[in-house]
Amino acid sequence: MSLAPRVVLVHRVTEYQELLAHHGTHGQAEFFLTSRGASRGRSLTEAADRHARTHSALAEVTAAVPLAWRHVRVERSDLDRFLFAPEDVVVVVGQDGLVANTAKYLAGQPVIGIDSDPGRNPGVLVRHRARDTAALLRAAVSRTGAFDDLTMVEAVADDTQRLLALNEIYLGRPDHQTSRYLLGTDPPGGAGSKGGKGGKGSDGDEAQASSGLVVGTGTGATGWLRSLWLERGSALALPGPTDPALAWFVREAWPSPATGTTRVQGTLTRAGRLRLTVESERLVAFGDGMESDALEFTWGQTVRLGVADTRLRLLV
Repeated sequence: MSLAPRVVLVHRVTEYQELLAHHGTHGQAEFFLTSRGASRGRSLTEAADRHARTHSALAEVTAAVPLAWRHVRVERSDLDRFLFAPEDVVVVVGQDGLVANTAKYLAGQPVIGIDSDPGRNPGVLVRHRARDTAALLRAAVSRTGAFDDLTMVEAVADDTQRLLALNEIYLGRPDHQTSRYLLGTDPPGGAGSKGGKGGKGSDGDEAQASSGLVVGTGTGATGWLRSLWLERGSALALPGPTDPALAWFVREAWPSPATGTTRVQGTLTRAGRLRLTVESERLVAFGDGMESDALEFTWGQTVRLGVADTRLRLLV
């Protein structure tokens, strides 16, 4: 006899809860925000209202889970310790970024994004309303619903460490100061832009000093990746969310007699890999802004970044 489906409700602590945790009580938080002496003049009402909407959406989603099904709630900060099962249906209640935060821990489970605050969130990944949860759950379990298979990016180190992300992976120093490394591509490689002259590694890779590297997907092309693309005035064509391709940018590459700037941006197809060999004491890689769940690399290690075999199955 097969197990009943398990619904995993993913949510995150609201700003209101964070304020209460910091200040102790509603009254103390209100006093802190409204204090004119500190030139704040803010009200707690906005945060409290958003908190109420979020928890109303969570309650409505929970009530829509069939009685015969199992369900569990997972807070964002516990995702790296939660074990998802193959039969799970994952329901993310909150913002678009929470879907991205969840994606790296999944292996093909269907995902439903519920917008807890319509009109405030863009709704790129949280595409649905809480009132539609029952029908969405049936569609996900019966496989009758339409899904977008969103491309993900991965970083794989020479010691088998692996990191997945839906939007982008940052690789560099944890304090975002100067990172030193050798940068190259594995066949079939990427299409990179040309810049100034610079140093080369012994195997043809370019020695670089920069504030890090960002490799992102078509989903990430609406966020940090687009910011870098716009700032640089890049002519690269950014990939779409389901395209099996990535774009990458080096942040603030510094030219010197020992370091170069000829490889500062490019694209990667499914088979291509960007290769980075660490020449700093410590570099990290983290995905989708989750710095607390990062991989660490030391001098001499090699990391390869490219299109992941895993995709996010997002219910349309």
